[in-house]
Amino acid sequence: MSRARRSNDWGFPRWRGYGSSREATTVRLCDRHGCEEPGNCPAPKAPNSPERWFFCQQHAAEYNAKWDYFEGLEKAEAEERAKAERAESAGYAEASHYGWAGSGDGSRSADEMRALELLGLESDAEFNAIKKAYRARAKEVHPDVKPGDEEAARQFQSLQLAYEVLRQAEERREWNG
Repeated sequence: MSRARRSNDWGFPRWRGYGSSREATTVRLCDRHGCEEPGNCPAPKAPNSPERWFFCQQHAAEYNAKWDYFEGLEKAEAEERAKAERAESAGYAEASHYGWAGSGDGSRSADEMRALELLGLESDAEFNAIKKAYRARAKEVHPDVKPGDEEAARQFQSLQLAYEVLRQAEERREWNG
Protein backbone atom coordinates (compact mmCIF):
# COMPACT_ATOMS: atom_id res chain seq x y z
CA MET A 1 0.00 0.00 0.00
CA SER A 2 1.52 3.29 -1.08
CA ARG A 3 1.14 6.36 0.99
CA ALA A 4 0.51 9.74 -0.57
CA ARG A 5 3.45 12.00 -0.10
CA ARG A 6 2.91 15.60 0.95
CA SER A 7 4.43 18.41 -1.03
CA ASN A 8 7.12 20.56 0.48
CA ASP A 9 5.39 23.65 -0.90
CA TRP A 10 2.41 23.88 1.43
CA GLY A 11 2.25 26.25 4.34
CA PHE A 12 4.90 28.59 5.60
CA PRO A 13 7.89 28.67 5.85
CA ARG A 14 8.68 27.60 2.32
CA TRP A 15 11.20 24.82 2.16
CA ARG A 16 12.25 25.51 -1.41
CA GLY A 17 13.25 28.67 -3.13
CA TYR A 18 10.55 30.79 -4.71
CA GLY A 19 9.70 29.72 -8.22
CA SER A 20 11.41 26.35 -8.02
CA SER A 21 8.14 24.43 -7.91
CA ARG A 22 6.44 26.35 -10.70
CA GLU A 23 5.73 24.76 -14.02
CA ALA A 24 6.90 26.44 -17.19
CA THR A 25 4.39 28.92 -18.51
CA THR A 26 3.74 29.32 -22.18
CA VAL A 27 4.09 32.85 -23.46
CA ARG A 28 2.41 33.72 -26.72
CA LEU A 29 4.82 35.69 -28.89
CA CYS A 30 3.86 38.62 -31.07
CA ASP A 31 2.45 37.51 -34.46
CA ARG A 32 4.59 40.11 -36.25
CA HIS A 33 7.38 38.32 -38.12
CA GLY A 34 10.68 38.53 -36.27
CA CYS A 35 9.30 40.05 -33.05
CA GLU A 36 10.26 38.29 -29.83
CA GLU A 37 8.04 40.33 -27.46
CA PRO A 38 4.99 38.76 -25.73
CA GLY A 39 1.87 39.08 -27.88
CA ASN A 40 -0.79 40.08 -25.36
CA CYS A 41 -2.76 42.64 -27.43
CA PRO A 42 -5.45 40.98 -29.57
CA ALA A 43 -6.43 42.58 -32.88
CA PRO A 44 -9.13 41.36 -35.30
CA LYS A 45 -7.95 39.73 -38.52
CA ALA A 46 -11.01 41.01 -40.41
CA PRO A 47 -14.15 43.07 -39.62
CA ASN A 48 -16.67 41.11 -37.53
CA SER A 49 -14.36 38.12 -37.40
CA PRO A 50 -13.71 36.14 -34.22
CA GLU A 51 -10.15 35.36 -35.38
CA ARG A 52 -7.45 37.51 -33.80
CA TRP A 53 -3.82 38.42 -34.27
CA PHE A 54 -1.84 38.78 -31.06
CA PHE A 55 0.68 41.61 -31.15
CA CYS A 56 3.01 43.25 -28.67
CA GLN A 57 1.93 46.75 -27.70
CA GLN A 58 4.14 48.50 -30.27
CA HIS A 59 2.95 46.38 -33.20
CA ALA A 60 -0.68 46.57 -32.05
CA ALA A 61 -0.40 50.36 -32.20
CA GLU A 62 1.04 50.15 -35.75
CA TYR A 63 -1.70 47.76 -36.83
CA ASN A 64 -4.50 49.86 -35.39
CA ALA A 65 -3.13 53.07 -36.92
CA LYS A 66 -3.60 51.57 -40.39
CA TRP A 67 -6.87 49.76 -39.61
CA ASP A 68 -9.64 50.50 -42.11
CA TYR A 69 -12.99 49.12 -41.06
CA PHE A 70 -14.38 49.53 -44.58
CA GLU A 71 -11.47 47.85 -46.36
CA GLY A 72 -12.62 45.47 -49.08
CA LEU A 73 -16.09 47.01 -49.43
CA GLU A 74 -17.28 48.85 -52.48
CA LYS A 75 -17.82 52.58 -52.03
CA ALA A 76 -21.64 52.34 -52.02
CA GLU A 77 -21.62 49.44 -49.58
CA ALA A 78 -19.18 51.27 -47.27
CA GLU A 79 -21.37 54.38 -47.29
CA GLU A 80 -24.47 52.31 -46.55
CA ARG A 81 -22.77 50.55 -43.62
CA ALA A 82 -21.44 53.85 -42.24
CA LYS A 83 -24.91 55.40 -42.47
CA ALA A 84 -26.50 52.42 -40.68
CA GLU A 85 -23.93 52.59 -37.87
CA ARG A 86 -24.40 56.34 -37.44
CA ALA A 87 -28.15 55.77 -37.17
CA GLU A 88 -27.66 53.03 -34.56
CA SER A 89 -25.28 55.07 -32.43
CA ALA A 90 -26.87 58.50 -32.86
CA GLY A 91 -28.69 58.23 -29.55
CA TYR A 92 -25.45 57.54 -27.69
CA ALA A 93 -23.66 60.47 -29.28
CA GLU A 94 -26.55 62.77 -28.47
CA ALA A 95 -26.74 61.59 -24.88
CA SER A 96 -23.03 62.03 -24.25
CA HIS A 97 -23.05 65.64 -25.45
CA TYR A 98 -26.38 67.04 -24.37
CA GLY A 99 -26.65 65.53 -20.92
CA TRP A 100 -30.14 65.75 -19.44
CA ALA A 101 -31.64 68.56 -21.47
CA GLY A 102 -31.55 70.33 -24.81
CA SER A 103 -28.50 71.41 -26.68
CA GLY A 104 -25.84 73.79 -25.43
CA ASP A 105 -23.84 76.10 -27.68
CA GLY A 106 -22.27 73.20 -29.58
CA SER A 107 -19.06 73.07 -27.60
CA ARG A 108 -20.62 72.66 -24.16
CA SER A 109 -23.51 70.61 -22.84
CA ALA A 110 -26.68 72.15 -21.47
CA ASP A 111 -25.54 71.33 -17.92
CA GLU A 112 -22.29 73.19 -18.51
CA MET A 113 -24.18 76.15 -19.96
CA ARG A 114 -26.42 76.32 -16.86
CA ALA A 115 -23.34 76.14 -14.63
CA LEU A 116 -21.68 78.99 -16.54
CA GLU A 117 -24.87 81.03 -16.29
CA LEU A 118 -24.94 80.49 -12.53
CA LEU A 119 -21.35 81.73 -12.29
CA GLY A 120 -22.19 84.69 -14.54
CA LEU A 121 -19.79 83.71 -17.32
CA GLU A 122 -19.98 83.51 -21.10
CA SER A 123 -20.01 80.15 -22.91
CA ASP A 124 -16.43 80.59 -24.16
CA ALA A 125 -14.92 81.16 -20.70
CA GLU A 126 -11.56 79.52 -19.99
CA PHE A 127 -11.18 77.23 -16.99
CA ASN A 128 -8.98 79.73 -15.11
CA ALA A 129 -11.79 82.31 -15.37
CA ILE A 130 -14.29 79.69 -14.18
CA LYS A 131 -12.13 78.89 -11.15
CA LYS A 132 -11.71 82.59 -10.35
CA ALA A 133 -15.44 83.32 -10.64
CA TYR A 134 -16.31 80.28 -8.51
CA ARG A 135 -13.95 81.32 -5.72
CA ALA A 136 -15.17 84.92 -5.74
CA ARG A 137 -18.87 83.93 -5.64
CA ALA A 138 -18.25 81.16 -3.06
CA LYS A 139 -16.52 83.61 -0.69
CA GLU A 140 -19.63 85.82 -0.73
CA VAL A 141 -22.09 83.07 0.28
CA HIS A 142 -19.87 80.66 2.24
CA PRO A 143 -21.58 79.29 5.40
CA ASP A 144 -18.66 80.53 7.52
CA VAL A 145 -19.20 84.07 6.24
CA LYS A 146 -23.01 83.93 6.61
CA PRO A 147 -23.73 81.47 9.43
CA GLY A 148 -27.36 80.44 9.79
CA ASP A 149 -28.43 81.88 6.41
CA GLU A 150 -30.30 79.08 4.62
CA GLU A 151 -30.45 80.92 1.28
CA ALA A 152 -26.70 81.52 1.31
CA ALA A 153 -26.12 77.82 2.09
CA ARG A 154 -28.30 76.80 -0.89
CA GLN A 155 -26.47 79.22 -3.16
CA PHE A 156 -23.12 77.88 -1.95
CA GLN A 157 -24.18 74.29 -2.67
CA SER A 158 -25.38 75.21 -6.17
CA LEU A 159 -22.07 76.99 -6.83
CA GLN A 160 -20.16 73.91 -5.71
CA LEU A 161 -22.23 71.72 -8.03
CA ALA A 162 -21.76 74.10 -10.96
CA TYR A 163 -18.01 74.17 -10.42
CA GLU A 164 -17.88 70.37 -10.18
CA VAL A 165 -19.77 70.01 -13.51
CA LEU A 166 -17.37 72.41 -15.22
CA ARG A 167 -14.28 70.83 -13.64
CA GLN A 168 -15.28 67.35 -14.79
CA ALA A 169 -16.02 68.64 -18.29
CA GLU A 170 -12.58 70.25 -18.41
CA GLU A 171 -10.96 66.96 -17.33
CA ARG A 172 -12.86 65.10 -20.07
CA ARG A 173 -11.66 67.61 -22.65
CA GLU A 174 -8.05 67.16 -21.51
CA TRP A 175 -8.32 63.36 -21.68
CA ASN A 176 -10.03 63.35 -25.08
CA GLY A 177 -7.49 65.71 -26.58
